[in-house]
Amino acid sequence: MSPAPQDSVPGDAGPSRSQLVTPDDFDALYRGWQADIRKITDTLDNWALVGIKRRGAVLARRLLEDLGGSGGAGGGGPAYGELDISLYRDDYHLQTGAPEVLGTEISFPVEEKSIVLVDDVLYTGRTIRAALDLVLDFGRPRRIWLAVLVDRGNREFPIEANLTGQRFETARDDRVQVRLREMGDDYDGVDLTSFVESGA
Repeated sequence: MSPAPQDSVPGDAGPSRSQLVTPDDFDALYRGWQADIRKITDTLDNWALVGIKRRGAVLARRLLEDLGGSGGAGGGGPAYGELDISLYRDDYHLQTGAPEVLGTEISFPVEEKSIVLVDDVLYTGRTIRAALDLVLDFGRPRRIWLAVLVDRGNREFPIEANLTGQRFETARDDRVQVRLREMGDDYDGVDLTSFVESGA
């Protein structure tokens, strides 16, 4: 998918902004991703949706509304939880100030649970590594599926998603942000901010 036209000044160095997924296209992206996730969850009878704060948790709450009623193979809705990985980051010891701690909410037994772990963007894999460590501190799940809306590449850890909405090739220094109305954004979409070199 080609990005929408960029907002930049030719010859200037600085941020160049574009839309990887426009508001008009976002619903189709989300619905296709949701349908792929449903194919998995409809076969499960003891499962949970777990979102990574912040935007992964927002997407997980949307999925809970859309998938919870399906009930899976056992006819009951999923358990639900949210993870705050702030204290599990591998750069925690390098931070100079106190991290913002949002709190983890897991109120169900993880043992033998099938878990769909949800995040908005998969990048280096470090966030997911931290999330997996946090889940395992609660117990030993039967299986974990990773569902991400956007995979932007540039992995540093050997981690891949099972369920991906859209993949994009991005530069390491680019910023990719999933916009969500629940987070106070004006629209749902996926934005790209990159840096262009000044002209000769």
